[in-house]
Amino acid sequence: MSALRTSRSVAAAIMRGLRWAGRRIQGRVEHVVGGPARTRVVTLFAGVLALSSAQIATVGSVAPQLQSSLHLDNYKIGLLNSVTLIVAAVAVIPIGLVVDRLKRIPMLSISIVLWSVATILGAVANSYGTLLLTRVALGIVSASAGPAIASLTGDYFPSDERGRVYGYILTGEILGTAVGFVVCGNVAGAFGWRAAFWVLAIPGFFLARSLWRSVPEPRRGGHDRLERGVVDLRDHAPRTPTEVRGPRENRERDLAYRMAEDQGYRPDPRLVLQRDPDRMSLQDAVRYILSIPTNVLLIISSSLGYFFFSGLETYATLFVVSHFHTSQSEATLVLGVLVLGAVCGTLAVGPIVDALTRRGSLAARVWVPAVCNAGAAVLLIPGFLTSSLSTSVFFCFFGTALISAANPPLDAARLDIMPSGLWGRAESTRTFLRSIAQALAPLAFGAMADLIAGFRPHQAPVGTHTGPIASGTGTGLEVSFLVMLLSLFAGAWFLWRSRPSYPRDIATAAAGFSPLRGSADPTTPPASPTRRRESRAAARDRAKGGGAHVSVTDMRISEDPTVVQRHDAPTEAQHDAENPTEVQRGGEDPTEVQHGGEDPTEVQHGGEDPTEVQHGAENPTEVQHGAENPTEVQHGADDPTVRRPRRDGGDDPEPLIFPR
Repeated sequence: MSALRTSRSVAAAIMRGLRWAGRRIQGRVEHVVGGPARTRVVTLFAGVLALSSAQIATVGSVAPQLQSSLHLDNYKIGLLNSVTLIVAAVAVIPIGLVVDRLKRIPMLSISIVLWSVATILGAVANSYGTLLLTRVALGIVSASAGPAIASLTGDYFPSDERGRVYGYILTGEILGTAVGFVVCGNVAGAFGWRAAFWVLAIPGFFLARSLWRSVPEPRRGGHDRLERGVVDLRDHAPRTPTEVRGPRENRERDLAYRMAEDQGYRPDPRLVLQRDPDRMSLQDAVRYILSIPTNVLLIISSSLGYFFFSGLETYATLFVVSHFHTSQSEATLVLGVLVLGAVCGTLAVGPIVDALTRRGSLAARVWVPAVCNAGAAVLLIPGFLTSSLSTSVFFCFFGTALISAANPPLDAARLDIMPSGLWGRAESTRTFLRSIAQALAPLAFGAMADLIAGFRPHQAPVGTHTGPIASGTGTGLEVSFLVMLLSLFAGAWFLWRSRPSYPRDIATAAAGFSPLRGSADPTTPPASPTRRRESRAAARDRAKGGGAHVSVTDMRISEDPTVVQRHDAPTEAQHDAENPTEVQRGGEDPTEVQHGGEDPTEVQHGGEDPTEVQHGAENPTEVQHGAENPTEVQHGADDPTVRRPRRDGGDDPEPLIFPR
């Protein structure tokens, strides 16, 4: 009895210690992420990607049991995953359109329930044909994960934190792959492959329930940011569409948009989105997405990175066993170390890139991944050439970390350069092209190995039995891996080329259609090539230095068309009785002007130079400066751009009004 009491006491002490450690870890994670509410959102989003990646990894981990139970070969095992990827690539484009038009949280929750049902149907399948059909259904319903998570992340988190937040979310994808290999593989070894499918399906129902009940649907366009320190998501009350932001809130818009404006980058008038994305057809949306120069370069680079990683994943076990003459269990342990390196790289680079962005390096989200891809290719060369397993693990650990480190900044950059109404379809387009690259990778790697070794090695996804290995397989795969490193170098080159176009595409996205504005912001024509690009702050300093009375009006990249910022002397305003206009001025604080209805509003400025401003729905606005030299500025109904005439008769691109 005393021994029993002692064992119970020890077990209770261990449980108390685990609970204490869990609370400490939870508190630390909440502090790093930014509060309990943020931690819950990030955890659920990471769980969605983890479950999606585990669905793919599980097939490889239960392959030995599938081979003996259903009498399958490696080709049929690989087809179970390939058909899921191909079907998902085809379905992701129309699903992206649904993501941009419907509520994403309910749609994502329903999708998780459906793919859990598809997994259960696979667990009870009694033939290979039935199992293959369940994988087809799984590819259709799981295609919503990527576009929905990308769109929701952009709406919940500001631009200056997206690199770090994406690192947390993508860590779930990597850990899901590891769980699929380790947990489901052990369950399959102990209880059979059907039990592994059940273990994978049941958590999906709880994940869908938590997502549905605890995460509110944010408004599109980033107008419902989840602030740091929020404890309960129910306390995160979204603004109503008619609520106007205060002066300080207007200045706190996305960091990338502010930096593009402050550094003087102007939007490309040809690419500014002038129409509502919800009314765009799928063909028009894809055409516009592929017309953004930086987005095309990012898609190409991302596809090349996933191309190499997919081929490496397909033949990694076979390469380790044949090149280093190890057992399959040792090869699986080596791959576990590489997964740890991928997690470290994903978590480390996001905060670094966000810090560089806040310090003024706007293009850090594209040149840092370029350096990561090039560095990974350099580190993997000795990892593939060496004959020592420990040396190879050292180099491949850091090489894998750099490959994974490129993803969080790139995912954040894609949101910066795309209007919020197209985030879902933009991610769908990228996923479609990336999936094609992933599907072609095993064929290309195998063909290269065939060319070198004189035969084509059998594909052996991670977790499958490699079977007898012919001589020359290790050499063929070694040369194939070394040659395919060119895809990483090419991806780094495309990212490096995107540095000049990235800031301007940010300004173009900021000036496009916004859900709150209802139309695009008026864009300023490109600066003259003979003039030096000048930031808005420098323009104000230059104007003030001249001693002239200057009124600066900023209406270009504002989230609310009723917000007008001015830096001039305080004046008196007369308000219409039925349609009041509120003018607030104090020092250099932004001025907020609210216009109601379409009736004209008259604002009179005192002093020796009275200015009369009349706003009408269709009539142009006339501004009179003095009696001797009147200046007339005409504004369209949807284009309230303020320009001042130059002496040569043209329009000055600087948004300043200088009285004569």
